[in-house]
Amino acid sequence: MHSKTKLYLTLLLPVQIIIIKILSFFPEFVEQFYSNGIFIYTSKALRYAFGWIPFSFGDILYIVLIISLIRFLFKKVFRKKIMWKNNLLDIGATLSIIYGCFHLFWGINYYRLPLHKILHIEDEYTQAALENVSKRLIDKANILHQNLETIDSLSIKIPYSKEIIFQKTVPAYEQLQKIFPTLTYYPKSIKKSLLSIPLTYMGFSGYLNPITNEAQINGLILNYKAPTTSCHEEAHQLGFAKENEANFIAALTTMNYDDPYFKYSGTTFALKFCLNDLYLRDEQKALCLIEKLRPGIRKNYQEVNDFWMSHQNPLEPLFKSTYDSYLKANNQPNGIETYSYVVALLVNYYKNNPI
Repeated sequence: MHSKTKLYLTLLLPVQIIIIKILSFFPEFVEQFYSNGIFIYTSKALRYAFGWIPFSFGDILYIVLIISLIRFLFKKVFRKKIMWKNNLLDIGATLSIIYGCFHLFWGINYYRLPLHKILHIEDEYTQAALENVSKRLIDKANILHQNLETIDSLSIKIPYSKEIIFQKTVPAYEQLQKIFPTLTYYPKSIKKSLLSIPLTYMGFSGYLNPITNEAQINGLILNYKAPTTSCHEEAHQLGFAKENEANFIAALTTMNYDDPYFKYSGTTFALKFCLNDLYLRDEQKALCLIEKLRPGIRKNYQEVNDFWMSHQNPLEPLFKSTYDSYLKANNQPNGIETYSYVVALLVNYYKNNPI
C-alpha cells in the first residue's frame, strides 16, 4: 500500500469515530435507515456469500489476521532499527479499515432503538411481576420436562446433532414473524467454529463475525444449550447487536417454536435469568421457587455449570475483562452486567402474553 494511501486511511480513523459518535445520538435514524435499511441488504448479501461454505470463513480470516499481526511484530517492531513513522501508518491504516468495515457491515446496530421501545413495552419492573413470570416459567418448564422425560430426576438430552439444530433455527425464526413480521432468517449462515477449543477455554459459547456475518457456535457446548446459543448468534446476524436483546430474541424464538426440545431449552434459558435476578433481590424466595423445579431441570443447569467449571483456567478472567471493555465501548455502559437487562424484556413482554 502506498504511503499516501496509508496516511489518508489513518487520518480517516478519527473522522469515522466522530461520525459514529454523532450517529449514537440519533437512534431513530439508525433504526430506520441502517438497521431496517442498509443493513438488511448487506447482511443478506454476506450470508449468501459465505453461508454455503461448509466451514467458517470468518475463523480462517481471524487466524490469518493473528498470524499477520505476529509476522508484523517480528518483522517491524522487534528489529533493532524501528521505523516509527511507517509502523504507525501501517497500524493506523489497518485500524481504520477494520473500524470502518466493523461498523458498516454490522456495528452501527449498537446504536439503534432499544428493543423495549421497538416492542412498546416498559424497561422497568417490580419484584412482584418478576415472581409472577418466574412461577409461570417454572410451571411451563416442569410440564415440558415431564413430557420429554417421565423420570423427574433425569436431565433432558437433546437428540439432535448441532447441524440439525442449525437447520431447525430457520423455521423457528419463521414462527417468530407473528411477533416480528419483518424478521426473516434466510439464507442461514451458521457453523461450528474451527476455534471451538480456544472459545471453550475463553468461556464463550459462540460469536458473530461482523465482517462475514457468519454465526459461529462452539462445537463443544452441550446440545441442551445449542438451540438458544444458535438463535442468540442469529439474532446478532439480524441486527440485534446488544447481548441482552439477543438473549431475549433467542428465548422468544425457541419458546415459540413447535419443537419440544427447543421449547424446553428456551424456557429453562429464560427461567434461569429470572431466577438469578430474583436471587439477587430476595434469596429466600428464589430458593423456594427453585425447589419447585423438577430435579432433572436442576440437573440440566448443573451439567452446564460443570462443563464450564471443567474448562476454567487462569486466562479466562482476562478474556472476560477484555470482552467487558468491548461491550462498554459499544453502547453497553454496564458491560457484561447488561446481560441482566434481558429480565426486564422477559418480564414486561410476558406480563401481557401467554408463556
